[in-house]
Amino acid sequence: MNTPATTPEQPWPVRTVARKIAAWIDRLGAIWVEGQLTQVTARSGTGTAFLTLRDPAADVSLSLTCATALVRDREPPLVDGSRVVVHGKPALFLGRGTLSLRVDDIRTVGIGELLARIERLRRRLAAEGLFDLRRKRPLPLLPGRVGLVTGRASAAERDVLSNATARWPAVAFRVQHVAVQGSLAVPQLVEALSLLDRDPDVEVIVLARGGGSVEDLLPFSDETLCRAVASCRTPVVSAIGHEPDTPLVDHVADRRCSSPTDAGKCVVPDVAEESARLLQLRQRSRRALHGWVDRERRLLDALRSRPVLADPLGPLSQRAADVTGLRERSERAVLSGLATARERLEHTAARLTTLGPAATLARGYAVVQRVEADAAATENPATENPVLRSITDVADGATLRVRLADGAVLARVTGRQPAP
Repeated sequence: MNTPATTPEQPWPVRTVARKIAAWIDRLGAIWVEGQLTQVTARSGTGTAFLTLRDPAADVSLSLTCATALVRDREPPLVDGSRVVVHGKPALFLGRGTLSLRVDDIRTVGIGELLARIERLRRRLAAEGLFDLRRKRPLPLLPGRVGLVTGRASAAERDVLSNATARWPAVAFRVQHVAVQGSLAVPQLVEALSLLDRDPDVEVIVLARGGGSVEDLLPFSDETLCRAVASCRTPVVSAIGHEPDTPLVDHVADRRCSSPTDAGKCVVPDVAEESARLLQLRQRSRRALHGWVDRERRLLDALRSRPVLADPLGPLSQRAADVTGLRERSERAVLSGLATARERLEHTAARLTTLGPAATLARGYAVVQRVEADAAATENPATENPVLRSITDVADGATLRVRLADGAVLARVTGRQPAP
């Protein structure tokens, strides 16, 4: 079992702890470190210059010490905000227990190197899909509140507010003032974005900054800021610099504007244009409604003008008159047919009466029939009481029946007289 190095009875003195920490730090050796200078102190008459190197993407800084000659008489001179790469060895100053990096070489990151790093970061973010158009969200037509992240009392702030207010006077803004360049820009920008994104009243966020050099706009190509914009739930509008300026946040944002002035016109509609559009839509709606009403009225008029709707009882009356006429014609036809048939029947009956034996008898004619007993004795016997048609059909002494109009008499043949 290992015995602890220190006990309450045998503690280490401060110098021992400091030396042991210094020994561990010394084992790290010389390293290259990249960052942004925030303080450069190189007083005349001193042999040591003091600098502060800050991480542009996080609130972390490191103290640097170097020979004064390494800082002075440089072209371009080292100033606050310069991006540098330094070579040095970490060391712990035992007197105050502070950590510093003893630097023996300082190299300024040039424009070409900055652009190359931005290009590499652009390709990496594009490969991750942060520039994909499908993930970009549409802006609300009329946001209830607009979040604005910009520099304090900057021209970009005035441009956004004046143009947006001129287009829509009732627009409401929540402005967050931050540093828009230098070592403090990225942390403040990320914090302001997070604050506005958590506000439920803010429906769109505008990042606005005026034009500047590549170094001035460098915070807006920072990876931390780009990922913070991509993770926002609220649509973000990027209005950084002017038209030629295209930092990486322009590709990540949901909408890119060429300038802060353009952003003021983008986030809210023009009240005059919207009023004219509403008036035009109202006129179109009125014309469409009137056209529909006129069309339906004409259709109703056409339907009402049809006989079946204009005079619903007319067709029934006409059909009733037609039925009545047909009935009368049928009755007349039936009666006429009956009358004609009756006349024909009466005519036929009259003819039959005229041609019948009764009429002949009534005119004085008689029908002579043989009596049956006598008919059996003749050569041509006939039926019962056959009618005599010839004098040869009867013999002398035969009994005849003479039928007259009002009856019949019996006669006996006593002789025959041929026709002249």
